[in-house]
Amino acid sequence: MTGAAIVERAREQGRTLLTEVEAKHLLAEAGIPVVEASLATSREEAVSQAGAFGYPIVLKVVSPQIAHKSDVGGVKLGLRSGDEVAAAFDAIMAAARRAAPDAAVDGVSVQRMAEPGIEVIMGMTMDPQFGPVLMFGLGGVLVEVLKDVAFRIVPIATRDARQMVREIQGFPVLQGYRGQEPADLDALEALLLKLSAFIEAHPEVAELDLNPVFANSKGAVAVDARIVLASPTP
Repeated sequence: MTGAAIVERAREQGRTLLTEVEAKHLLAEAGIPVVEASLATSREEAVSQAGAFGYPIVLKVVSPQIAHKSDVGGVKLGLRSGDEVAAAFDAIMAAARRAAPDAAVDGVSVQRMAEPGIEVIMGMTMDPQFGPVLMFGLGGVLVEVLKDVAFRIVPIATRDARQMVREIQGFPVLQGYRGQEPADLDALEALLLKLSAFIEAHPEVAELDLNPVFANSKGAVAVDARIVLASPTP
C-alpha cells in the first residue's frame, strides 16, 4: 500500500493517529531507514511473518488507543522461535484486554530485532507561529528525564543537521563516551535531512516521533515510529 493510500484509509476511518506499521511504511517509502514491520492479526500470521523476517523477533501491540505499549505488557523482545512468537502473541493480546478493555486492538506488529546502539530521538511538532519544528536528542526514557534536545525550523540545511547533533549536552555519548562504540554522526545528520524533506513533502503530518533511533558505528535506524495526521479541515 502506498503512503497516499495509507493516509486516505486513516481519513476514511476517522483516525488521525497512524499505527506503527502504517507510519513505518510511510517513512520507508520516503527513504527513511526504519526497522520493517508487518501487522499480524493472528498467532499463525505472527509465526509466519516472524519466520520470513528471521529471528530474533520483536512483537508489539497495535492499537490506536494504546500509546505506551510497554506499560501495558504490549511488547515482547528477543523471541527466537515460532513457539515463543505464538506464546508472546497470546500474552500481548491478553495483557491489552486487561489493561485497556475498551481499546480496539488490530493485532501485533512483527519486526526483527535491530542491532543495538545509542538511543536517540528525532521528531517534529507544529508550532503555531513558525510551522513544523524538527527536534533531536538522546532517546528512550532519557528524553523525558533530561530534556536535552535541539530544535530547528523546517526545512533544515546540512549545517543545521550538523549543529543539532553537536549542540546537545549528551553529544559526548554519541562520540563514544568511556570507550563505548561511537555513533555514525554522518548517518544521524543524513537522517535529520531526510526527515526534514519528508515533513516538507507531507503537510498532512501534524506530529512525528522516531523514538528510539538506534545509532551505532554502522548507521542509524528508527526502531519505533509515531505519526499523527492533522485534523481534516471542515
